[in-house]
Amino acid sequence: MSTWNQSLTAAGIREPELRRDYSTQRGVVRRYRRSAYLACRMLLPPSVLPHVLAATALMHHGDDLMDTGPKPQRAPAWAAWEQRVRAALETGTTDEPLIRTLLHTLSAHPRHREVVDSYLATAGAELEFAGFATETDYQAYLDAYSLPAFLMVAALIGPESDPDGAFRAGCRTFIDGSQRLDFVNDLAEDIREGHPGIPAETLKHFSVTEEELAAGHASPGLGSLVEHEVEAARSDLRSARELLGLIPPAGRPMVSALIEIELLTAEAVLARGAGILRGSASPSLPGTLKVLRDARRGARAAR
Repeated sequence: MSTWNQSLTAAGIREPELRRDYSTQRGVVRRYRRSAYLACRMLLPPSVLPHVLAATALMHHGDDLMDTGPKPQRAPAWAAWEQRVRAALETGTTDEPLIRTLLHTLSAHPRHREVVDSYLATAGAELEFAGFATETDYQAYLDAYSLPAFLMVAALIGPESDPDGAFRAGCRTFIDGSQRLDFVNDLAEDIREGHPGIPAETLKHFSVTEEELAAGHASPGLGSLVEHEVEAARSDLRSARELLGLIPPAGRPMVSALIEIELLTAEAVLARGAGILRGSASPSLPGTLKVLRDARRGARAAR
């Protein structure tokens, strides 16, 4: 029996059609985010791996609906999808493979229903994203979209309960650092699309204008802007290491690797500085491999 089939069995997924459904979502994640897929395969316990991959595929599908295609069609496409998901949650039945995996994951992890409901209620904020005027606007976006989306996966490897909200707070700290880093790293792409993820008030503070960025001109303040945003992101990512003490041992290697790879990415962005206007930076391959090897040893010790 292949390791994937063993994972399906360990996760309680025994019905042939349902196994095919989860295998389909595994293929989706493997195609669009291969590095994340490999990290999941290396580091997650078999009993949770299919559920995490299915949740990741669900988020990817939602992102596609809200981020691709003609803009006038995005909101209706998301609304139709949300309606089908909500109908399936209400009736417990669906003829869509992706939603079938969601229903089964919720049967295995009933408390995850609250996370799914929160994601569906707020994900539409992504449709309205057109950049931020202030840091307050950015923080509101985190609460409306980034955090609920991240919890779709994180909650599956988190603690059984979170009575004082410490786990959720730790996840928010992580996603603040990760999202801020993404926005500065993707500055070139976001500028081309007309909506930078760095607040306008922050751009103004460093005397950087969207017009200059769109023209490909690296103004004198751009390097300082990149440094400011990366340092803020790194501070949150380092603080997010506290999550490791809040989750079961089996999930710690994955979360640790996620944080450390983001910190490696931050180093790469910082090193590129104003050159980020020419394209995103990636973490060093040797550093990434070391993080994964160390985490793999931790995963083996936890099983």
